[in-house]
Amino acid sequence: MSGTSTPGRELLPIATGAQTLAVVRGLLRAHRLLAVSAVTVLVVGTGIGLLTAPLLGRVVDLVVERRGAGSLTLPMVLLVTVAVARGVATAAGRSLVARLGETVLASLREQFIGRALRLPLERVEKAGSGDLTSRVTNDVTLIAKAVRQALPDFSGALVTIALTLVGLTVLDWRFLPAVLLAVPIHVLTVRWYMPRATPVYAEHRVATGGLQHQLLDSVGGVRTVRAFRLNGRHADLLERRSQESVDIALRGIRLVSGFFSRLNLAEFVGLASVLVTGFVLVDNGAVSIGTATAAALYFHSLFNPINAALFLIDDAQSAGASLARLVGVSNLPPEREPDRPGVPVDGSVKVASLSHAYVPGHPVLREVDLEVRSGERVALVGASGAGKTTLAKLIAGVHQPSDGVITLGGVDARELGPVGIRRAVTLISQEVHVFAGPLADDLRLARPQATDEELRAALSRVGALAWVEALPDGPGTVVGEGGHRLTVSQAQQLALARLVLADPPVAILDEATADAGSAGARTLEAAALQALEGRTGLIVAHRLPQAATADRVVVLDQGRVVETGTHEELVAAGGRYAALWAAWSDTRRQPQDANADDAARAAAETLET
Repeated sequence: MSGTSTPGRELLPIATGAQTLAVVRGLLRAHRLLAVSAVTVLVVGTGIGLLTAPLLGRVVDLVVERRGAGSLTLPMVLLVTVAVARGVATAAGRSLVARLGETVLASLREQFIGRALRLPLERVEKAGSGDLTSRVTNDVTLIAKAVRQALPDFSGALVTIALTLVGLTVLDWRFLPAVLLAVPIHVLTVRWYMPRATPVYAEHRVATGGLQHQLLDSVGGVRTVRAFRLNGRHADLLERRSQESVDIALRGIRLVSGFFSRLNLAEFVGLASVLVTGFVLVDNGAVSIGTATAAALYFHSLFNPINAALFLIDDAQSAGASLARLVGVSNLPPEREPDRPGVPVDGSVKVASLSHAYVPGHPVLREVDLEVRSGERVALVGASGAGKTTLAKLIAGVHQPSDGVITLGGVDARELGPVGIRRAVTLISQEVHVFAGPLADDLRLARPQATDEELRAALSRVGALAWVEALPDGPGTVVGEGGHRLTVSQAQQLALARLVLADPPVAILDEATADAGSAGARTLEAAALQALEGRTGLIVAHRLPQAATADRVVVLDQGRVVETGTHEELVAAGGRYAALWAAWSDTRRQPQDANADDAARAAAETLET
């Protein structure tokens, strides 16, 4: 597989042409009967349509021979019959081709989604969210459009071209060389076009993904952009990426214009050759005027199929580039699992000499040692960039550490494998997704076999049962996109209920109450404590009162553990954590300050840095 990269990103792979064809062949073999039926009906319909030109030629001969109006009755009836039969067979053939394309696309889409959902998050983060979402949206849409519109036209055009050449040969083989004079122009046109178009469309797909990635970054982080007055910079980035996409699209349009001007030349050369050949053959008495007319009609009838087939190369190039991007993800090898995965004996967590760097030479964590007893709740505290979230993601298996060892339940994480880690550790961040559909189905993602009573118990445990039962259809209410919109706090409670249902030995909450506001945060903190009951909990603390309720507090600074102990011990020690707590306490003494918590966080981070 080949991949295209841009600075700062490692894009997901793109399949080669051979790999893409191999996947398509495999999918077609799985639907062999439908493929054979579609081709057969299409060939029959096209073959019936080819009778039109000889029948018209016969009409010309009858008129030239002055046979009278009565002699035209049979040819005219046959022409009508041919037209009806051709229309029915062609419609059925195109329908079968479209059904075949949709079936194959559905299989490919299922393979892609199944593989994409199992991609390591580290791999997705390296590529950027825009790369994967553009494949799921833009590329799938483009291929679907090609399957529904271009594939039936392209298939019909190819069959028509092949059978028309056979028909010309049957009329008189000498017409065939005349037609083939246009072929070199067509071949040279395609050879000129394809090498130029393929990289343009592939480049345009990448540029579109980059633009979407930038849009997601700018819109998703709009508060940060405004806070740091980066509006102009992000607007410039969007403009540059948009202009890059437009420039590539214009290059494609210029290629298409040159493509069709060459096709017009081929039509002129081919038709002129057939007319000259017909004139010579009629003059020599080798064929009748009707036969020469039929030959000219045959070639004229090739204009649309040839132009359609060659024009659809444009769509095929674009769809092929998108197809290669889907196959590139579908063909990614699965995550490696150990031959004999270990089984954690409890919920303990231990990291030893743990270091990690996203960019070589710029470590985010440095020689971190941390041991969490089974059932213990530990809060990770520190300024932004201290390494809290990175440590949480390493323990959850999102990233692989650059150095050091992570042990879960007494078993090395490498011996557990990706699936084992996901069973042992559940990570909940502040970015919680509510899936579209009934709320009960959303909950059952964590435990598909959960009963209604188990769902109610999980909701009750995190304090969500009351508002869920107040929904129009209770747990059966459709939520998410297109349904009932949940608040930030409700979405987080839903995530905590899923945690209860999944029942992992270790749970990590990464600033899970950060976006809920002060009142909502207090509700969620209580819900989080209930969800963590009976399991080991690591809390990336956003609010210091949340850290104060933990069994132990671990303070990180510049990728190192600088303090550890209970809340009381660290406050009494008068160190970094005590300074953070003092800053927060001072803000709480300010009367009627609606933004006290936000001010505390800012003050604390200032002290930390």
